[in-house]
Amino acid sequence: MSYEAPDFYDLDHLLTEDERLIRDTVRDWVSEKIVPVIGDHYLKGTFPDDLIPEMAEMGLLGASIDGYGCPGLGPVAYGLILQELERGDSGVRSFVSVQGSLVMWPILAFGSEAQKERWLPAMHKGEAIGCFGLTEPDHGSDPGGMETKAVKKGDHYILNGAKMWITKGSVADVALVWARCDGKIRGFLVEKGTPGFSAPLMRKKFSLRASVTSELILQDVEVPEDNVLPGVEGLKGPLECLSQARYGIAWGACGAAMACFDEARRYTLSRTQFDRPLASFQLVQRKLAETLTEITKMQVLNLHLGRLKERDAGTSARVSMAKRNACGKALEIARTCRDMLGANGITAEYQVMRHMCNLESVNTYEGTHDIHTLMLGHEITGIQAFR
Repeated sequence: MSYEAPDFYDLDHLLTEDERLIRDTVRDWVSEKIVPVIGDHYLKGTFPDDLIPEMAEMGLLGASIDGYGCPGLGPVAYGLILQELERGDSGVRSFVSVQGSLVMWPILAFGSEAQKERWLPAMHKGEAIGCFGLTEPDHGSDPGGMETKAVKKGDHYILNGAKMWITKGSVADVALVWARCDGKIRGFLVEKGTPGFSAPLMRKKFSLRASVTSELILQDVEVPEDNVLPGVEGLKGPLECLSQARYGIAWGACGAAMACFDEARRYTLSRTQFDRPLASFQLVQRKLAETLTEITKMQVLNLHLGRLKERDAGTSARVSMAKRNACGKALEIARTCRDMLGANGITAEYQVMRHMCNLESVNTYEGTHDIHTLMLGHEITGIQAFR
């Protein structure tokens, strides 16, 4: 059955022809290639690696990067891509988001010309996979407490430490690892196969099962000086990367919510109880109405944020509001839609509980709901509540 995307406020007319074409192309591809297989991948805990070449061919890897063979799409087109990918599964959107926003973007923004030439074209073509190493076992919401250290020794650095919850770590060809060096946080490009560097797979997840999640272990890892990002020092670097990724997450979470609404609407129209379709009952109609309202608010907020980013006005606080809103509301929507499907909602025959479980992680990573609340509180009052 074909997917019917909710667009109650007819926001399509606010998109350019190119933006609609990009969105519809990815939407059709997700329906054809992702939706039929992702449920099995989720149950097995695997990622559809065979589809990576197609993602690359469509220009989805580093879609917002300008130059180096990348398409340089605008913020709204990029957001629409991630919305459609997460409509398929959060793990698929995470793969593309990490590649483009958390690895390619910092190389473009902070890397040397040699680093850009080496990695950006290869990553865009899917010939190289990257991961982002910031979160540590004891430092999630507080990256300033980072314990991973780098010590300068001649023409290279020695890295020691550990990272946790790293998307694509076990399959990445290069890890952008943030480490403290002489009191300053620096970014290091650590290549796969470097002695002392390992990325064990993290298993036993209930969420994001169709995504590779890893630890990064660094034991006396030698990194050449040429592999240090020269253009940034301090937390500014990783936090700017996260702001890029959080923007895409806001769109992605909306896509997951849209998928849940579409499934719940279809189900309640076709499922009969007490000789009537479920959709005829007032409580069900209330849930559908509230769900559609929250999705519409997400869509409007995300679209306007994209337009703000087009004129360099997409501040980190504005991104925090969109990420916080979309993830929190999408999780509520997934739970509500699961309830509307009753017992069937917990089965893999339907997608709603897979989205619900994924959104538990999406609501937590790259800034929890509470952390983004405090970031907005800081913006409103000028007072930082977590320091």
